[in-house]
Amino acid sequence: MIYKIMIVDDHFYIREGIKLILETNESFVVAAEASNGIEALELLESTKPDVILMDLNMPKMSGLDTMHELKSRRIDIPVIILTTYNEDELMLQGLELGAKGYLLKDTGREVLFRTLESAIRGETLLQPEILTKVFEAKQKLATPAKARESAQLSEKERLVLQAIAQGFRNKDIAADLGISERTVKAYLTGLYNKLGVDSRTQAVAVATERGLV
Repeated sequence: MIYKIMIVDDHFYIREGIKLILETNESFVVAAEASNGIEALELLESTKPDVILMDLNMPKMSGLDTMHELKSRRIDIPVIILTTYNEDELMLQGLELGAKGYLLKDTGREVLFRTLESAIRGETLLQPEILTKVFEAKQKLATPAKARESAQLSEKERLVLQAIAQGFRNKDIAADLGISERTVKAYLTGLYNKLGVDSRTQAVAVATERGLV
């Protein structure tokens, strides 16, 4: 299946660079390009993208304002934010708005493809360097103090944690570890309880902060 990607960035060369990378993968096609949020919203109906790659700082309508508008219109298209090294606070706001991932603008092709694939599956994939930036900006996660206590993880729980941090699905983890998907879900439940979180993204975030992955 071929997935349609919309690239929204006010820099022409950034759009062209990403487009060239995407053209090397037959699973993706660039369905639309926009230089700001207003243009992106105008193109949605005619192009119907499967994923939006969204810059944060743009003239006329920023990436965050565009995400707010998508949410108000109840348009459920996964958004991956294109970011730089000086946009930590904006990244936090994007995460709260439901961004499915963050990509540095100089990211490699494999990371780009993996992040897109995760977003299409409805999952959130955050690279280690992005997680570090998020923690530096936020200082501490909005989770109970108990979540910050040292958790004793079993070897299998650590393996499952490492796998979800790399964006693997439950069935892939099950096949790799030689266990059932039901068992993988049980390990995830145990991880959530020990880390004081309620999602894969939060589990990876807390684990990264504490050096567990």
